[in-house]
Amino acid sequence: MGNSALRAHLDTAQKTGVFQLTGQGLAQFPEELQRLASHLRTIDLSNNKMESLPPLLIGKFTLLKSLALNHNKLSFLPEELCRLTKLESLQLNHNHLTELPASFGQLAALKTLGLSGNRLRAVPAQLGHLGHLDLVDLSKNQIQSVSDGISRLQAIELNLNQNQISQISVQISRCPRLKVLRLEENCLELSMLPQSILSDSQISLLAVEGNLFEIKKLRELEGYDKYMERFTATKKKFA
Repeated sequence: MGNSALRAHLDTAQKTGVFQLTGQGLAQFPEELQRLASHLRTIDLSNNKMESLPPLLIGKFTLLKSLALNHNKLSFLPEELCRLTKLESLQLNHNHLTELPASFGQLAALKTLGLSGNRLRAVPAQLGHLGHLDLVDLSKNQIQSVSDGISRLQAIELNLNQNQISQISVQISRCPRLKVLRLEENCLELSMLPQSILSDSQISLLAVEGNLFEIKKLRELEGYDKYMERFTATKKKFA
């Protein structure tokens, strides 16, 4: 991309607070954005070729509410990213991430988190420190089990489709706000699905197609009637 074209994008961002530069083959985060650090509310650099984020620069966008870095080649995130405490939407789908920064829980305003298509092997424990999450997308990773720490998750919807999950802690039924749980195309035996999800949770939409059991067997489990009551009530609410 030529300098004149980049300048045009920067000028637009100066006026709107939105910087969008997608599909341009960028190998690096544009340093020219530094002069807009105290102005930008939205940055979208999806569909580029960035392998890393500049630590000192990324931490300066303290007013940022939305950051999209989908379809890049990021293998790690700097701790400085966690200074963006006003961030409400963070989209990191289809990168090469294996973990999140230790201080990720500082992103206290985060509502939507996209981590689909990465290389995560576990549900990041840091998510339990985020109190305003609506949606967490962890689909298409390499997660094999869901541990006890899941009970601290505050999300309303958790997408774990297309992982390798064969075990789920019964603690998932204690998630205080979890209404939608997606577990399609995993490695679950019916005996490994905690019945408390059906009988004693807030979950009103459970998607489990494509596992190692027939859906009709799920309907025979104790607690399924209670689950269907929640499912039907939610359906009527939004009808």
